[in-house]
Amino acid sequence: MNQRLTAKDIIALGFMTFALFLGAGNIIFPPMVGLQSGEHVWVAALGFLITAVGLPVITVVALARVGGGIDTLSSPIGRIAGVILATACYLTVGPLFATPRTATVSFEVGIAPLTGDGPLPLLIYSVIYFAIVIGISLYPGRLLDTVGHFLAPIKIVALTILGIAAALWPAGAPIPATEVYQSAPFSTGFVNGYLTMDTLGALVFGIVIVNAARSRGVTEPRLLTRYTILAGLIAGLSLTLVYVVLFKLGSGSGVLVPNASNGATILHAYVQETFAGMGILLLATIIFMACMVTAVGLTCACAEFFAQYLPLSYKSLVFILGIFSMVVSNLGLSQLIQLSIPVLTAIYPPCIVLVVLSFTSGWWRNPSRIIAPVMLISLLFGLLDAVKGSPLHSLLPEWVDKLPLVAQGLAWLPPSLLMLILAAAYDRWLASNKAAQPQ
Repeated sequence: MNQRLTAKDIIALGFMTFALFLGAGNIIFPPMVGLQSGEHVWVAALGFLITAVGLPVITVVALARVGGGIDTLSSPIGRIAGVILATACYLTVGPLFATPRTATVSFEVGIAPLTGDGPLPLLIYSVIYFAIVIGISLYPGRLLDTVGHFLAPIKIVALTILGIAAALWPAGAPIPATEVYQSAPFSTGFVNGYLTMDTLGALVFGIVIVNAARSRGVTEPRLLTRYTILAGLIAGLSLTLVYVVLFKLGSGSGVLVPNASNGATILHAYVQETFAGMGILLLATIIFMACMVTAVGLTCACAEFFAQYLPLSYKSLVFILGIFSMVVSNLGLSQLIQLSIPVLTAIYPPCIVLVVLSFTSGWWRNPSRIIAPVMLISLLFGLLDAVKGSPLHSLLPEWVDKLPLVAQGLAWLPPSLLMLILAAAYDRWLASNKAAQPQ
């Protein structure tokens, strides 16, 4: 018999979705944007919120509309291309970058101040951390209870305390913006929103949210769609509130750490200044909860996905993914961030195109004729953006530097819009020709 979720369960599903999204990147990058953007903080924040909140929520809605995961959403580009895209997304937000980053961030903020930032403490911590992640991930049917009803509320209470402090006791006035934020605050914030990986995370978590509702006996597609959309909206509103707090916190922390290399340093300096010894415990709790929940969600989602294509059971994959993530996490936070930036710069544009154009599929005679070429162009120019921002930038020809919006990291946008116009015109032309043919 089909069940309906109670109001309590809907809120818990929304909190679970929020908790899955709010991981390491969501906490360390907004303070960095706030500090570096100086007097332009809210312009940069608007750009950041579009890619870090708007796109993930739209992605959750898009997945709810098609009633499946990324493989269903990507059906217009063909099964093989869709599987390749899905695999790239799952690996990026899973064992290669996002999952290991949850361990390194929680270590650097909560443990390193006590043990020192050395390889042995990180190794010991990562072993314990991923043992817990594996243990919880082995039982995905209990996520709504363990995350939505228990872990997420603890995280929200801790974040509320930090938010009130940031609003009432700012460390100081903003420092002057860095050069890149002086020249292009909005687009720089927009591109920095990529680093949270939330749009890719939404493509991965969509099926986890649906399965959490199904675990309560909900089977009707219409209800699953409604509950998934509600969960996405609750998560989006919660993320926005958290980001505004962290922008404010970072904006006032320039007087403490003007040359901070990452957001973890900013957070550590602020809570040390504001709360003294108790601040470290508070921050460690926030970061640990945020990172642990995200790591569990990513591990569950990746194991469920790869179990469809590999001759391995779900539980075997949980162990493999957890151990692999543990090994990668020992590279350290700064190294992981540097490695992830070019990959995210390349993969984000086609994912944005796929999500946005999924809402227009009813406009075209053949959606594949529109979505596939636009995604291809966005990927090619996204690769140029990625190489330009990497140590290999000297290999690019000179004409790349003259592309529109290349300085803002958005060289993919104009050619993608041009391809959309051309593909749409071709689709309409074929439709009008067919209509004009005698029957």
